[in-house]
Amino acid sequence: MRSLILSALGLCLLTGAAHAQARDPSGTYLSESGETRVRIARCGQAYCGTIISVRGDAKDANNPDASLRGRSLVGVQMISDIRPSGEGFTGQLYNYKDGKTYTGKMSFAGKTMQLSGCVLGGLICRSQTWAKLN
Repeated sequence: MRSLILSALGLCLLTGAAHAQARDPSGTYLSESGETRVRIARCGQAYCGTIISVRGDAKDANNPDASLRGRSLVGVQMISDIRPSGEGFTGQLYNYKDGKTYTGKMSFAGKTMQLSGCVLGGLICRSQTWAKLN
């Protein structure tokens, strides 16, 4: 009986550790278009995604702040304040192609991240699937 209880406890601990790992979005992701690589890592109490490479014109040309339009996109925090929410995560997503920031939702399955940027309180969303590189 004691070994059965210990086995069940061990299984619970292993399941909890696997769940905690699945809830860690850290890593480097390649956008659906293949143009942008973003590294997601801890920043304070949440996670953030910073652009580490961009193919093509690498300036923040559409930023609403005119003083930032000449900056390199590499190093820009594209995803901010990522926090667990339900089965996935929520945060803010900066789309450098239109210069707007959206409410974001993220979910993870295997080596992919489903990323959705939403407006109007989540009524209208546009989604992409990004590949995890590491």
